Parts: sequence; C-alpha cells; structure tokens
Amino acid sequence: MKPATCERTPEPHEFMPADFFKEVTKAEIFPGDRPLEVDLGCGDGKFLLEMAEHHTDRDFLGVERLLGRVRKVCRKAQKRDLENLKVLRLESRYVVEWLLAPASVSRLHLLCPDPWPKARHHRRRLIQEDFLNAVVRVLQPGGEFLFKTDHDEYFEWAEEKVAEFRGLERLDWPEDAFFYPKTDFQLQWEAEGKRLQGIRLRKPDAPAD
Repeated sequence: MKPATCERTPEPHEFMPADFFKEVTKAEIFPGDRPLEVDLGCGDGKFLLEMAEHHTDRDFLGVERLLGRVRKVCRKAQKRDLENLKVLRLESRYVVEWLLAPASVSRLHLLCPDPWPKARHHRRRLIQEDFLNAVVRVLQPGGEFLFKTDHDEYFEWAEEKVAEFRGLERLDWPEDAFFYPKTDFQLQWEAEGKRLQGIRLRKPDAPAD
C-alpha cells in the first residue's frame, strides 16, 4: 500500500515526513522523550486538541487523510499555541503498519472509524489480525490501544478479533477511568440516543508465551 503524497508546503503544526516510504522515529516527529499518543482519523480534531491541552506533558500526533481537515486542525492548534500537537496527512493503516517505528507510541486511539457495514466490505475494517500485529509493534511495553465505535456489529466483530489475538491484554474501561474527551461524532450520536462501546487493550511488558 502506497501513501498518496504531493508537493506542497506543510501547514504550521503539520508533520510531513521527508520520505513517506521510510520508517519514522519518534524523535523525527517531536524532539525529547515525552510520551507520544496517536489519534487515528482525527477528523475535526476536537478530541485531539482537548487531549493536547489537558496533557501538556505528552505529545500528540493526529492522522487524517483529508487535506481540508488537516488544515483545519492545524489552524486550531496554531491558534491555541499547542506545541505538543502535530497532524499527519496519511491513511491510518499505512501509518501503523509501515511508517511508525517500533515501540514509539504510548497510546494509540481509534475512535469511531468507518464500520464498513456491508459484509463484502468487512475486509476494509481496521480491526484485523495484521493491524493488531502492527499495533503491538508500534506500542511501547505497557502502551495502550483504545477503540470506540457506535456500531454494535463492528463492536462484536472487534471483540471476536481481540479474543482470538494473543498479543494484547484487555483492560476494564469505566467512563471515569481517566480524562477522555468526547468527539463531535460521539456527542451527536449520544444526542440521537445511540451508545458508544469501547475496548481498551494493553501491550504486556513482556511478550506473551
């Protein structure tokens, strides 16, 4: 899978790798040794921006494929002077499976991705064995992968995939476990009476037997 690239000047707060076909280390995205969190499919950036504002001791990378959204989030980050936030315009799967360096991410967030509800499109869903293997690769020992969806069937699918996968351990995720802002989509869906379900996974400190 090759990323779509173009020759253009990056936006303020936009991270644009020098080589989209070469693995990127954490130090290339942010200097220093602060924990790195990645928001896959950051959309309009509400969740990402609030997390960066709240956790000033961590760095945040938003991944979004649509240029208009990338520019919008970058402008908001610049307006709020969030030096710990950058946005990468790329497909989420490519970023996790090919771009990010091993053991470089503290927490990986996947919130309300496209559920691809038709059976013939299920292969396009991110929650698959290959993707989960890539998640384990990029997470630091003790790092977490957090997934939320409003689509009940996709949640059941994800639970089955996670149960079959031995590389991550499941943790409880009560609503008051830690600061976790709601996306605009979540607020909209909850206003319509829909519910979101989540899965919280942790990479063990030692590899599973």
